[in-house]
Amino acid sequence: MSSVPDGKKLVRSPSGLRMVPENGAFNSPFSLDEPQWVPDKECPRCMQCDTKFDFIRRKHHCRRCGRCFCDKCCSKKVVLPRMCFVDPVRQCAECSLVSQKETEFYDKQLKVLLGGGTFVVTVGTSEKSETMTCRLSNNHRYLFLDGESHFEVELSRISSMQILTDGTSPGENDVHTYTSLLDSHCVSEGGTSRASGMLLHYKPMGSQDVQQLRMEAADDKKVASLWLAAMHKAAKLLYEARDQ
Repeated sequence: MSSVPDGKKLVRSPSGLRMVPENGAFNSPFSLDEPQWVPDKECPRCMQCDTKFDFIRRKHHCRRCGRCFCDKCCSKKVVLPRMCFVDPVRQCAECSLVSQKETEFYDKQLKVLLGGGTFVVTVGTSEKSETMTCRLSNNHRYLFLDGESHFEVELSRISSMQILTDGTSPGENDVHTYTSLLDSHCVSEGGTSRASGMLLHYKPMGSQDVQQLRMEAADDKKVASLWLAAMHKAAKLLYEARDQ
């Protein structure tokens, strides 16, 4: 499935131009669907400041939440890559702040994930480990692990993810559960310790049995730590997207 071409097409929606995958089934898991706009007849007043609309005060819809605002409360045009818009689009104050924060992920962390990091990988309860490069696929749907062997983990089939960190004292290892992608566990963040590894539980393609995958930073620990920090951010976006 990961070998499906990542073709894109340009589509026009009421909100603006979007560059989306030709096959909607292969959308990035980080993407969000366009919201349904609140019908004009259901919003006689701005949903933020309660100003009444008239011929002078026009209605504007936030492209991220779909709610209706006056120009003052929905004047910012901000990039929104999670909805694949080509140009910055109009957003309310609350949504524009969220989108601005997400821009860092697309500008920085996503590039780190695509570049990959080197890890010592252990599958299941096996005593055998292998040094492999782990990177995010171009369509953002898979983790590719390459060494003497090759296998893939589909992000949508990950049930939980734990980040392993170096403890504050020599010899200590703290485990912080940052998020669960499919299960309804709470998100909790650890301290400022540097990430040193990751523990995944996922279901391989064609199987309903949960498999464990342990990854620990190999020689270039700085690059691996940056990759893990980026993966933590990605997992939080996936977790939060379930409620959007």
